[in-house]
Amino acid sequence: MNRRDLFKTLPALAAAARLAPAAPEAGARGRLRSAICCYSYRNELAKKTMTYEDIVRVAVDNNVDGLDATVYWLDTSDAALLRLKRLAYMNSVDLYSISIRTEMTQATPEGQAKEVEGIRKWVDVAEKLGAGHIRVFGGRVPKDATEQQAAGWVVEVLKRGAEYAAKKGVILGLENHGGITEKATVILDIVKRVDSPWVAVNLDTGNFVRNAYEQMEQCMPYAAAVQVKMQIRVGPEGTPEPSDWDRVAGLLVKNGYRGYLSLEYEGKEPTATAMPRELKRLDAICRKYSA
Repeated sequence: MNRRDLFKTLPALAAAARLAPAAPEAGARGRLRSAICCYSYRNELAKKTMTYEDIVRVAVDNNVDGLDATVYWLDTSDAALLRLKRLAYMNSVDLYSISIRTEMTQATPEGQAKEVEGIRKWVDVAEKLGAGHIRVFGGRVPKDATEQQAAGWVVEVLKRGAEYAAKKGVILGLENHGGITEKATVILDIVKRVDSPWVAVNLDTGNFVRNAYEQMEQCMPYAAAVQVKMQIRVGPEGTPEPSDWDRVAGLLVKNGYRGYLSLEYEGKEPTATAMPRELKRLDAICRKYSA
């Protein structure tokens, strides 16, 4: 290959490098860390019987490394955010992620601009908290639109959102949350078309409605954050069964994931009794698969 031809290939090689999934080193072990998804305490937060500061204390009491702060009940004033940030830091709890609502399947420029503006707002909140990741939703497919059209709208919003997030050092993690993100193939198509190192997958292990392990494994090389749940749907019929966290962790390590496993508890047992037990189990899994 002569010099001119080499220069012609460099842009394509750079793009391929941005899109390439993480390749685990031969014999490498994982680096998994336990976390609490604050949505687990949705009832307590909504009723104001618990605060986000209380969940930091739960993390300390249960030897948990990080918090994924679902923002639905969060006071976003500077005073409140900085108070929470300080408490987390002083207790060695990493506020690594916030989780927000988005509906990016907007057909109109006005609708897309509104979604982009919302993402920018939450990027600023993440920056103040020191969080490096934001969980976002794709949205529902409108009745008068095709899946392909809806995916294109999500790509447009994510591209513009990522331009701002990149300036703040924040990754946008697209979650498999039904609607346009019901299938792994569509999720990965969106992420690849956005083509930004600041857009990845937020993998929710309980949200695929069928063939969960197979679909999860497709997404794992592109995951920036992972939420684990108690239930999972397997096979083409989507049969529910208890989630095998050991299997999930093994697949994550095999596919080069290093990061947090955030417990999003949705069971009927009260969190006061269920969470300590399940967090202990999650901690054991993280330790087993970490260097």
